[in-house]
Amino acid sequence: MVALIIGLGNPGGEYANTRHNVGWMCLAELERRGRFTRERREGRSRVREGSIEGFDIVLARPQTFMNLSGKAALPLLRRFGVPVEDLIVVHDDIDLAFGRLRLKRGGGSGGNNGVRSLVASLQSPEFMRVRVGVGRPPEGVDAIDHVLRTFPPDQRERLPAILTRAADAAMSLIRAGLEPSMTEFNRASDV
Repeated sequence: MVALIIGLGNPGGEYANTRHNVGWMCLAELERRGRFTRERREGRSRVREGSIEGFDIVLARPQTFMNLSGKAALPLLRRFGVPVEDLIVVHDDIDLAFGRLRLKRGGGSGGNNGVRSLVASLQSPEFMRVRVGVGRPPEGVDAIDHVLRTFPPDQRERLPAILTRAADAAMSLIRAGLEPSMTEFNRASDV
């Protein structure tokens, strides 16, 4: 069976290095670890198929904006025959301190419009999430402005290690059949 990992983000160069695009950044780290086909258009997403550690994996970047991610995801699940419960979604989370990771199945959107769109389109919250902490906005800064800004230099230096851990977390889910001992990543995951 193929593993489908959707990284949430926004299309367009102006969003490439923003907090909201850590899902796409994590997919880039996974691509470095395996052998993947050239990127191609699949409905409203860009996908690459390949393998890491002998596991067949599809990496998908929705080409909708974040708040419409579900419209891109639903056709992918149908196309690749992946049940909602086996989907892995990597996304930013302002409720987690910068550098924290949390693995979670189901639950609410936590204010993330991409997750909200997925839940609505898939008609289920029961997919697996790799939540990557980007921290709360500073006093006086709107949450939307915060996630659409690039990382400051001190965080940008730490970001590669965080993305490595997020990719490790996604692979741990695949290795463990989507039921890992999550404490490894939910505890002591600061970088």
